[in-house]
Amino acid sequence: MASIHEFTATELSRAYARAELSPVDVAREALARISSCEPKLNATYRVDREGALASARESEARWRAGKPKSAIDGVPITIKENIYTRGDPAPIGTRANEDAPAQAQDAPPAARSREAGCVILGKTTMPDYGMLSSGLSSLHGITRNPWRLDRNPSGSSSGAAAAAAACYAPLHIGTDIGGSVRLPATHCGIFALKPSLGRVPVYPPYMGRVAGPMTRSVADGALLMDAIARPDPRDFMDLPPHAIDFSRLEMEDAKGVKIGFLPSMEAGLPVNRETQAAAAEAARALERAGASVEPMRSFLTPEMLDGMCRFFEARSYNDFLQLAEVRQQKVLPFIAEWCTWRAARFTGRDVMQAYASVLAMREAAVAASRPFDYVLSPTSPILAYAATSAAPGDDPRNALPHIAFTVPWNMSEQPAASLNWSYGETGDTQGLPIGVQVVGRRFDDGGVLRVCALLEKLRPAQKPWPSP
Repeated sequence: MASIHEFTATELSRAYARAELSPVDVAREALARISSCEPKLNATYRVDREGALASARESEARWRAGKPKSAIDGVPITIKENIYTRGDPAPIGTRANEDAPAQAQDAPPAARSREAGCVILGKTTMPDYGMLSSGLSSLHGITRNPWRLDRNPSGSSSGAAAAAAACYAPLHIGTDIGGSVRLPATHCGIFALKPSLGRVPVYPPYMGRVAGPMTRSVADGALLMDAIARPDPRDFMDLPPHAIDFSRLEMEDAKGVKIGFLPSMEAGLPVNRETQAAAAEAARALERAGASVEPMRSFLTPEMLDGMCRFFEARSYNDFLQLAEVRQQKVLPFIAEWCTWRAARFTGRDVMQAYASVLAMREAAVAASRPFDYVLSPTSPILAYAATSAAPGDDPRNALPHIAFTVPWNMSEQPAASLNWSYGETGDTQGLPIGVQVVGRRFDDGGVLRVCALLEKLRPAQKPWPSP
């Protein structure tokens, strides 16, 4: 029988309903797991032991009275540091903001989690300003991958992914503006959904920025979506109320489903052989399940990807310039060089050309995916890299060559998820997780979840969760 810390949210909900487990006991187990693993992983920024136990006691009373707030009432959850929670600072991963004040109120995803009765264990780590696909932060230090401590969990939802793989809790919420829930998901072997823009309201909102579930199973991600995918007036891009029950994942086969298989991109890093093989195996599994699978040509050009990078650099350089010099010196040097080496010379025309590249990327992504119900691809072109690296290659002047499969769908506002498929088999990649990405048409978040649930049934046997 699995240890309590390995229970899924679905299993905990059933156990609570049958009075077989108490939210208080589960919270204590989760806190003990965090205490045991944190010295090695460094996945949490703040752990609210007393607040979590108080919340668990309230949940226990509701379950005993037969009046839980939701199916995930009493289920432990962690929330990424940049998602505001009342009473906690949100320094956005950087030592430049180490004296950030406590937030007065919850951001929408945290508010919905609290309203659902979740037990908030604490906040997870992230890199400076969330602008690295890495677990390296000037404030938090190095967050490590539970599968191998010398490897990176990726980012920017680095702590959330590491915490999920190490079984700190069944539920975790991260944010994604270019791959920040999906890249950590593939490198940590978990499931993560980047919803359609506005499906899960965020605050403050920004182009392409979403919050989404990071879990060890698709079913748990769907349960969390049922709670957090509700409109909030603070997000001026939030979507209208909907009647979707995300946890209805029935999909016995893929008959009649048209899949576009995207094995490589003509921009960014070349695709690792094992990564490409895993995606091809997933495509064949869907074909055997009845789907029509057609090869799909790359739609992303180096110019589009570079334009996206220039836009991100300009955005971050603007933030960097607003810091006093003494604070600028506290920003991770990699980030400081990344956002200044060319953005300091940008003209208004340069910025508008970069923005035009972003729009061209959006148009190309929508046009390329329109003939298909879903797109299947690798999530990342590479497997997990060194824990101490800020980016593959450690070059601040080429910091984002590995986001080519993920960032287009942020700009096109389409739902995209990463699901672990297999593991590296040779040399230095042996045992490292390899995820595949499923992309749907805009607003079809439920469909992406259903395809991922089917792939979860079709994939090879999975390894036990790591015990760092």
